[in-house]
Amino acid sequence: MKKIYLLAIVGITVMLASCGHGGQGELVGAYNRKFKNDRIPLGMVYVPPGHTVLGGADEDITFSQNLPGRMTTISAFFMDQTEISNAEYRQFTNWVRDSIAIVMMGNPQQFMMTPRGNAAAAVGGEKYINWKAVGPNGANIWRNRGRGGAAAQASQLDGMYYSGLDALPGKKELDVRKFEYSYAELNMEKAAIGHKDPNSKRQDYIDRYTIAIYPDTMVWKTDYSYSQNDPMVRGYYNHPSYDDYPVVGVSWEQAKAFSHWRTRLYDGVATARKMPVGSRSDYRLPAETEFEYAARGGNTKTKYPWGGPYIRNTKGCLQANFKPGRGDYSSDGGIYTVGVRSYFPNDYGLYNMAGNVSEWTITSYNKGASPLLHDLNPNFTYDAGANDSKYKKRKVVKGGSWKDTGYFLQNAVATYEYQDTQRSYIGFRCVSSYPGTDLRH
Repeated sequence: MKKIYLLAIVGITVMLASCGHGGQGELVGAYNRKFKNDRIPLGMVYVPPGHTVLGGADEDITFSQNLPGRMTTISAFFMDQTEISNAEYRQFTNWVRDSIAIVMMGNPQQFMMTPRGNAAAAVGGEKYINWKAVGPNGANIWRNRGRGGAAAQASQLDGMYYSGLDALPGKKELDVRKFEYSYAELNMEKAAIGHKDPNSKRQDYIDRYTIAIYPDTMVWKTDYSYSQNDPMVRGYYNHPSYDDYPVVGVSWEQAKAFSHWRTRLYDGVATARKMPVGSRSDYRLPAETEFEYAARGGNTKTKYPWGGPYIRNTKGCLQANFKPGRGDYSSDGGIYTVGVRSYFPNDYGLYNMAGNVSEWTITSYNKGASPLLHDLNPNFTYDAGANDSKYKKRKVVKGGSWKDTGYFLQNAVATYEYQDTQRSYIGFRCVSSYPGTDLRH
């Protein structure tokens, strides 16, 4: 009886406390909405946290001595399983194109698109136009221009096309130079320095950008003198055969703008589905150390992402797309780039962490920064302005490409390119920090 009596008292006490919801003056906390923090974003893989040696562990043929091996701790993050493909980047350019068209038409309600193609819808928090209904391939609108209705509305888009002497006779082509994406972001470096200044304002730490985001398809000509690459200029970005090939001709600035847009796209859907704010970190480019850590696939002091010290497997097959021997481009299975899921992935499930295309990182290139870096998530960044020296605009690229020799495929090797430069051999992939300690626990 005594036990029953005591249990009854405890039960009543718990019930009263729970009904009060902290109203009795107790500290109960103010929790954000709970959610399961175990969802891996589509097309990404989970890279667990770890402590390992990063940096050179083998030959240094350039005698740079700027890749010293050091023990480093890296937090968990998600990483794109593959390089960003032409089709994925085209989703970005099409979104920008359609958004500009909406502004030019002034009445987006008349040309909205749902899965059925005839009513208003919201995707990523932004309404977008049914381009097939108003473009040169839709409903003979251009032939009927000036007759009122849809044709009159569509004529407002004339400014998006090449005109006058810029236009080729008989062709109606979009002027891709007008595909600009504007965004703003908080500059953490500036905020960390000046946020305690009582005279500072938040706007002092906000950087604003307007970026022309269409890939430079002419890189297939400008990167190579006296080489017949005209078919690549015309077809690489838009031909269906190359949909799943890595996008190239994209600068560091354009890759960064893509990452911002991808975050906005996700946030718009998350809001529509009433998902909690901050349920996933922003998309961004990886730090140099994150890229190397992920490339190693959980292995220590390995030379290449596939783990072994050799560039061929036990059957004698090359394990990446690069420039073997004396320029035998075709012996690895690809003369230029290859599909983003070519070859075997590393132990984290990541494809082409070496070869195919080199990849942008968020890290600024500075050979003297290495001794100053912290041993926890090390990274050196500098946001170069338009008037800064070109040496301050250098960004680290990793992985080596289809036109590079095997040396540049090593996990520890890094080169650089200027942030406003596009190349036919540089692409990128995104990462997103894991909001917690470890997905596995």
